[in-house]
Amino acid sequence: MPDPLDDTSISLQGKALEIQRRLCAAYGCPIPYFHHFDPLSELISSLLSHRTRNHDSGIAFKALRARFPTWQDVMDAPPALVEETIGAVTWPEQKAPRIQQVLREIMRRHGALSLEFLADLPVVEARAWLRELPGVGPKTSAATLLFSLLRMPALPVDSHHYRVALRTGLIGPRVSEAQSHMILASQLPADWPAQDVYDNHEVMMIHGQRCCFAAKPACPRCPLLDLCPDGLSRVERQKETTLV
Repeated sequence: MPDPLDDTSISLQGKALEIQRRLCAAYGCPIPYFHHFDPLSELISSLLSHRTRNHDSGIAFKALRARFPTWQDVMDAPPALVEETIGAVTWPEQKAPRIQQVLREIMRRHGALSLEFLADLPVVEARAWLRELPGVGPKTSAATLLFSLLRMPALPVDSHHYRVALRTGLIGPRVSEAQSHMILASQLPADWPAQDVYDNHEVMMIHGQRCCFAAKPACPRCPLLDLCPDGLSRVERQKETTLV
């Protein structure tokens, strides 16, 4: 007799793939990579982006690269100077010493300010190595591997991606954003190349930004409506309100 958990897992995998198919049709896949950074630069960029708009974190990253020719220079600089340089981000007073701490830890553990060696590790091991760095969680570790020139198939989940997954029922209401990385990654084919994983993250994120809004999602025009318990419930409530 088959394990009902296996049946549920297979059902969710099928749903995840159908969501991917529809969103790719809506937003156009393959989606071009937005960064062409080496992995260490991608890691620093990701650390700067925490709770910060992409525009502002981009300004801070460019300022950092313009003022300091090498990551060694960033590591050795007075923390106040690094903080001043990345002033466009939220909490620069926290991120400046954290970035320097991360650089020192990479140097201590690897002997060089480089992360290219991660390409020789399985994705799980590469993520685990990154997760041991201070302040590096599941999203940052996955983003470093997937978005950088390593192009390794690790799935990051941001707040938009998480919201779409939660509303469509790919994850349960008690699953945290951090926990969702492993669950959502397990629903994708294990042999998917980095581009397909990247497309999955990007279309889920784009859908959250353009349709599945946090406050007032545009459910009637959503291509996932029939797959979304939350959306169907919202549309039904709207009909009932209109009839009253």
